[in-house]
Amino acid sequence: MTERSNFGSKLGVVLASAGSAVGLGNVWRFPTEVGNNGGAAFILIYLLCVLAVGVPVMMSEFLIGRHTNANTITAFSKLAPGKWWRIEGVAGVFVAFLILSYYTIISGWTLYYLVQSLKGALLTDQDYSVYFNSFVSEPFTPLLYAIIFMVMTHLVIARGVQSGIERFSKIMMPMLLLIIGILVVCSFGMPGAGTGLRFLLKPDFSKVTASVVLSAMGQAFFSLSLAMGCLCTYASYFTPDTKLVKTAVSVCSIDTFVAVLSGFIIFPAVFSVPNVSPDEGPGLVFVTLPNVFNIAFHSIPVLGYIFSGLFYMLLLLAALTSAMSLHESVTAYVIESWGIPRKKASAMVSASCMTLGVLCSLSFGVLSDFTICGLTIFGLFDFCASKIIMPAGGLIICLFVGWYLDRKLVYNELTNCDTVPFRLFRFYIFLVRYVVPIAIGLIFINELLG
Repeated sequence: MTERSNFGSKLGVVLASAGSAVGLGNVWRFPTEVGNNGGAAFILIYLLCVLAVGVPVMMSEFLIGRHTNANTITAFSKLAPGKWWRIEGVAGVFVAFLILSYYTIISGWTLYYLVQSLKGALLTDQDYSVYFNSFVSEPFTPLLYAIIFMVMTHLVIARGVQSGIERFSKIMMPMLLLIIGILVVCSFGMPGAGTGLRFLLKPDFSKVTASVVLSAMGQAFFSLSLAMGCLCTYASYFTPDTKLVKTAVSVCSIDTFVAVLSGFIIFPAVFSVPNVSPDEGPGLVFVTLPNVFNIAFHSIPVLGYIFSGLFYMLLLLAALTSAMSLHESVTAYVIESWGIPRKKASAMVSASCMTLGVLCSLSFGVLSDFTICGLTIFGLFDFCASKIIMPAGGLIICLFVGWYLDRKLVYNELTNCDTVPFRLFRFYIFLVRYVVPIAIGLIFINELLG
């Protein structure tokens, strides 16, 4: 078997891991949740959930991956030979495969909208709801853009860890942060900036309910790409001197930073146009914002080209960095368990995911009437991944690290064999044993009932 690669630098570790966490959920789902749940009140609860739930689970995935230097399935098999814990590794690889199959379709939409924004098609007077529904229900165009996106992802993964994932993360993550900075400055100059910022920064605690708290925990959990096998796989490429606690805190900080700044982009823009609500839901970026771009920049089209183009480029970069980690989670398993060279393994994963992706895409059109338990194929995949497998996986990871693994092993990994101080170790153990499992259990119940 070919010797495993490692990330070549500490910067590469942080940017690749942050890229795995930063995705469409930061730019798309987070502002929607903020708009629905009391603005800054939701953000404050979200920050607490990141600290109490996100960071401990991420640290747990990191220590499993680095200690074993293996793909997710092999990692659990090494740490618990012959035990049923291996099922978590299987679930991690499977859910990454499942998510990539439909995530590629949504990512293809962002690529299509980027092209359309550069052509000026998003700066015309039309019903953008009809525009979006007409596009996604087509049998061929969405698939074409999804295939292009999958090819982009494949080309990165096929190049390997240092030459592919790390190198492109060092390019794409700074680009993503630069674009966010430019868009924030542009948003501050829009007519509704003051109202949008007040909505974002002024907490409305009257909207805070138990459901809002659970939504914040769920957003923290899903935004950080936990229990997908991605972080565990990336951690298997960490060098022995990587500081796991510091890396987890850095990744969570970058992820949260991107999510909050996305609010600074979207809400000033939304409040610049009358009769547009900040809680428009999933249609926000594909229906509401094109309408905002058209109205806000109608008199200055060149600014509309720039703003809309940069926004959909931001979405595309976020989608690509996450897709890379999902792809690598599955590819690493195929390489190490089946003994297949990386280029062939990555091609197999790309082709397989795209095959399922075809069914997901067609479920918005010709297969829209085909349902299982009342869900389309796309909806079924999303339900199984986000509402069942991921919460269950996060719960198992915490129980595994908190109750099964030898405490000295956990301590040595988090402190680099007692060379890096970690004074909150006992508190961390308390969190992964009791607090996080209960929190994830509540998320699990809320998602199933929601």
